[in-house]
Amino acid sequence: MENYLVAMLVTAGIYALLAQSVTLAWGMTGLVNLGLAGFWAIGAYASALATQGGAVPVPVGLLLALAAGAVAGLVVTFSTLRLRDDYLAIVTLGFAEVVRLVAANEIWLTRGSDGISNIPGHFARTPTFGFNLAWLAVVTVLVFAVWWALRRLAAAPWGRALRAIREDQTVASVAGKPVVRMKAEAFAISAAIAALAGALYGHYSSYIAPDLFQPLVTIYVFLAVTAGGNGRATGAVVGAYLLIAFLEGTRFVADAVPGVTPLQAAALREMAVGVALILVLRLRPQGLFPERNQQAPAGAVAPLESNR
Repeated sequence: MENYLVAMLVTAGIYALLAQSVTLAWGMTGLVNLGLAGFWAIGAYASALATQGGAVPVPVGLLLALAAGAVAGLVVTFSTLRLRDDYLAIVTLGFAEVVRLVAANEIWLTRGSDGISNIPGHFARTPTFGFNLAWLAVVTVLVFAVWWALRRLAAAPWGRALRAIREDQTVASVAGKPVVRMKAEAFAISAAIAALAGALYGHYSSYIAPDLFQPLVTIYVFLAVTAGGNGRATGAVVGAYLLIAFLEGTRFVADAVPGVTPLQAAALREMAVGVALILVLRLRPQGLFPERNQQAPAGAVAPLESNR
């Protein structure tokens, strides 16, 4: 039982990284990224191929995954500069599907639908509990590091400018903010975080395949961010852990329903996710940790007396 709980905490930490990626792109900048699964896959394959075929250390593989995700994010950003809202969401969703199809068909590079197995895990896989505990420590440290960095960025002028772009990029541009550059920076960092989560997943599970990177993952992560609060990193982290607890809880509940086949139990779980999303949007649309209005820095506006 303890081994199972630790494994679920590792999975929740990986989802917390994905949720923080969405918080930066969507919550802070207003960029709807439905291609999250694509960047997740890019990071997983980049690190897996480098550490297995190239025999580089796992930490270096994680850095390569970060770089690959950032480059992919820049490519997507500059190809969609003129798109906003629904159109951007459609393009990023198409990008994720392209990545999945490439992974499934380019056998020479990704080994196709067979996937990549025996991915190095950095730690000895026996005993299993020790392996899970070691990866729990690594993932928890990275989740905290990304959380701390996003908190600092949100409080900095860069973060305030991103929120201004989210609210009205025309006004932000008139105010002198480099809208295109800042959107590209935010999306690239967001994609890099998602790629890091993919690399961690690959090294932890030791196996990746195209079927693992379905659009459903993106829906799960958006549910976590919506439940926690899409404008704050704290909400993303808490929402991700609650999401995994909910998914695993529905697994036991669905299995306990009498007269239900395993396929029907899986369908019931997906229905429960949809119902949960509707309830969250209906009862708590701002999330558990709603975004707070920041005060202007002291001295930013001169007092009226000084202008007289």
